[in-house]
This record gives sequence, structure tokens and C-alpha cells, in this order.
Amino acid sequence: MKRLSLSLVALVAAGSLAAGVTSALAASPSKGARVKVSVASSKLGRILVDGRGRTLYLFEKDKNGRSTCSAACASFWPPLVASGRPLAWAGAKASLLGTTRRADGRLQVTYAHHPLYTFAKDTGKGQTNGEGLRVFGAEWFAVSTTGATVEKPASSDSSGGSDSSGGYGSSGGYGSSGGYGY
Repeated sequence: MKRLSLSLVALVAAGSLAAGVTSALAASPSKGARVKVSVASSKLGRILVDGRGRTLYLFEKDKNGRSTCSAACASFWPPLVASGRPLAWAGAKASLLGTTRRADGRLQVTYAHHPLYTFAKDTGKGQTNGEGLRVFGAEWFAVSTTGATVEKPASSDSSGGSDSSGGYGSSGGYGSSGGYGY
């Protein structure tokens, strides 16, 4: 009888722990906390960042304000999700912020109708490791304050010339292939 009681206590404790973890995951982001989108200076120029200072990216495969990144894609490129209206902060334009409903029912933050993502390999503020990568069927770019793609500044070529475009572009086919073999 004692063995059965101990097993039952262990089962209830494990169930409570699992329920706690599940509810903690489901509660992210916390209710009442508004997701912030702001602007920061980076080696790419002024770009959008989340409330933790992490670079926000757009995916060129997304069309008409709808995300096409899910499953494995979303594990490398976590969508910026909100439980309500996002908050423009420190230079971001409130008029360009919005949300779109993902296939899983969550609200994803958009800027100029581009769904926003972070990159799993950006582990700290100001990192732009996802810039210009071509994975999951299209390229990924940091987002400018106007909602346009931000392109890596071109380096000088062997003839001494350089690109004077200022590093900003529109949604087009740019950049390098990155080197992350997803």
C-alpha cells in the first residue's frame, strides 16, 4: 500500500510540474505585457529590434502580410508574437505596426505589413547573424525604420569601387547565401 501511495504522489507531482511548464509556455508573452518594437543602431544602420534589443527580420517569402514560416523554419526564426496590440518605442512608427494571425492562432507582430521574426543564432543585443541568409526558400533581412529591407553594406571590390547605396534596399533579391545549411 505504501508503494502505491508513493507512486501516486510521484505521479501527481510530475503531472503538476508538467502542467506548470505547459501553462508557463502558453502564457508567453505574459498577459498585459505589450510587445515593444523599437529602433537601434547597428553595423547595418538603424534597424528594428524587439524589447530585448534583438534584431527583427522579415522573410521575403511572406506575402500579403501572412507568414509562411512555420515548423522547423519557426524554430530557427521565432515569430515575434503578441497577445494584443504591439507598442512602438524609441523611433519605431506606430502607424506601421500591426498584427497578423498565424496558422497556429497566435498573433504575429507586423511592420509595414511584414511579419517580424528574431533569429535563433542572434543571442545578444545588436547581433545580425541572420542578415541576408537564404534559407527556407527565400532571403531574410533586418528591417529599416520605414519597413524596407536592410542590406549589408557592400565592401570595396578589388578595383577600389564601393556601393554608395547606403545599405538600404527594397524587397528584392539581394545578398549572399549565408552558410547556414538548414
